[in-house]
Order: sequence, then structure tokens, then C-alpha cells
Amino acid sequence: MAGIYLHIPFCRQACHYCDFHFSVSHKGREEVLAAMRQELNLRAAELQGQTVRTLYFGGGTPSLLTRDELMQFFDVLYAEYAILPEAEITLEANPDDITDAYFRELRNTPVNRLSIGIQSFRAEDLLEMNRAHTPAQALSCAPRAADAGFGNISIDLIFGWPRMEQEDWQQNVATAFSLPITHLSCYGLTIEPRTALSWQIVKGLRHPPDEEKAAMQYEYLLGEAERLGFPWYEISNFSKPGFQSKHNTAYWQGVDYLGIGPSAHSFNGNQRSWNVRSNAAYLSGMQRGQREFESEVLSSAEKFHELMLTSLRVREGLWLGKLRQEYGEAITGQVLEAAQPFISKGWMLRENERLSLSPAGLLLADKITSELFII
Repeated sequence: MAGIYLHIPFCRQACHYCDFHFSVSHKGREEVLAAMRQELNLRAAELQGQTVRTLYFGGGTPSLLTRDELMQFFDVLYAEYAILPEAEITLEANPDDITDAYFRELRNTPVNRLSIGIQSFRAEDLLEMNRAHTPAQALSCAPRAADAGFGNISIDLIFGWPRMEQEDWQQNVATAFSLPITHLSCYGLTIEPRTALSWQIVKGLRHPPDEEKAAMQYEYLLGEAERLGFPWYEISNFSKPGFQSKHNTAYWQGVDYLGIGPSAHSFNGNQRSWNVRSNAAYLSGMQRGQREFESEVLSSAEKFHELMLTSLRVREGLWLGKLRQEYGEAITGQVLEAAQPFISKGWMLRENERLSLSPAGLLLADKITSELFII
């Protein structure tokens, strides 16, 4: 099993917090999309013999693509790759892009899952984030998607936004769960270098995030999501039973995946690679029939760290049987010894040969995981 991620590197405008690669200039758009299809052709041999379980159009803003542009990708994908009939096919979308007409067009493509970037239902937050949509569009997009026949709908929210108080976050959460969604992704605000938000904070134009408030908002989310039938299955992700994101879950399970497009990352179990983070350089390389990328082969220690990081992000946690099989009894014993103080404090659980974070431990995930990097 494998996955394919396609990075659509175009946006209408730049969100102030975003550090993903994108361009608000659409000059050369047709050429870049053609180059991505060329990359799909060029790299098909990398997944030879593997079936593709998930396709994910991310970005950037994939909902800028027309139906015809999407179908040009699907023509190549289904011709070159062994895509399962029941494959999960996700399109990220912004509320301001998805009109009723666009929903109807999407229903006539293989897309069967939507991930809608709402981020907040509050006008003041959307303005400060520099999002293009309005609260009204945020409220209406999921119901309209459901009316159009989509049965697998995810939305994104951000917590810890400056000036977002606890009652504001509680209203955002209540609004989200009132919608016809099957999945919710919630991300704590992080200040990334080279973003407008980072510059605004350095200049004193915005307050930095309040970590204590963010922790309270996350704890509230955990309780409400569990109560309403959306238990967490990964630190930032919540879903109804059976609606976990298969694509993202594959990342955490170490499944092979191809990343197509400028800045996209790929993984084959031993090596990571990433395409150049420039539309012009990416296009120039593909026009020469040469993929512009960097790569690294993971060392044994790096693979161990990956296993710790990915396993402890998910509710199922780390299966000790796999740890013993890959690293032996001595290393497994050292991991358990390092975990014991966290188990004693109630931050970690050891049950049925699995080591996992408790709800209280989720807030300390980075600290706990780093303490288990014994190699």
C-alpha cells in the first residue's frame, strides 16, 4: 500500500501564519500543473508493484483547480498507478472557493473526501489571519457539501490564536460540531519564521500566543470531542468511528508515499526526499526532464526517532512487539525504563503491550518523546 500527495502551489492570498510553499501569482500556472503531471509519469516506477490507497491534493489551495484541471491529473494517475477502487481521495478546499456549482463539478470527479480550511468562525480572527472567506461562508460550506452528496467532510480549526479567549474557542468548537462533518483537525498556533505573523509579533503589532490559554483550549477540545463521538486518534485529529484520515494515518505508520509538485516530500521507508521549494526552479527542472530535489538516507538512530515520534502521536501508541522485533529486548527495556516516570505521573499508559500518551500527556508530547530518544 502507498499514498500520493500532490502539492498545488497557488493561493488567492497569503495567510499570515502559513509557512507552506505557495505563490499568490498564478503566472505559469498551466506550465507548473503540466510539470506535475510530467513528474507523475516520470516517477511511476517508484511505486511499481504497490497499490495506491490514498490520493491527497494539498497546498496551497487545491480548490483553485477547475474540474478539467483535476481530471487531467486523474487521467495520469489512473493510467500510471494501481489505484484501489475504494481509494480515499481528498481535496483541500477554502470556503470562498466552493460554490454550489463547484460542488456539483467535484461530484463528477473521483474526489470523495473534502478537507475544508475554516480555521475560525469569528470575523476578527479571519481578518487577523488574512483569510479570504467570511464567517457566513465558513458556516455554510459543510452543509452545502453534504447537500451535494459528500459524506466524508473534514474541517480545520486553529486554537491558541492571540486574543482568542476560552469562551471564543468554546463557541468555535460548538459551531464545528453542529455541522455535518465526520472529521476535525485542530492545530495549535505556532509562529513560523518568515511569516507575516512572525514579523507582526517582532514589531509589536500582535501579541504572541499564550501557551497557558492554548493548553486550556486543547483540553476543552479533547473533552468535547470525546463526549460528542469524535475521539482523538492523533494529537491534532478527531473523527467519528471509521472516518479517520487514511492518508495521514499512513504517514504515521511509515507507509511509502510520493510527493508531487514544488516542495513536496516523499518517503520510501529508508530515504526521504523533497522537491525544490520554488515554482520556477521546479518547472525549469521538469522542462529538462530532471527532477530538482534533495534527499537523505535515514540512519538507524533516525529511524528509531521516527518510530517514537509517529507512534506516540497516535492513540494506539507504540506496539512493543514491533520495537522488540526491530531493536531487540535491551533497547525495549531502556525505552520502558525511560517511560516509567511518565507512567507514574499518569502522562503515559502501558496497556496490552502498547505504550501510549494519556490525555494529560498529550500536552507534553514533545518533551516526553524526546526523553525516549535513547539511541
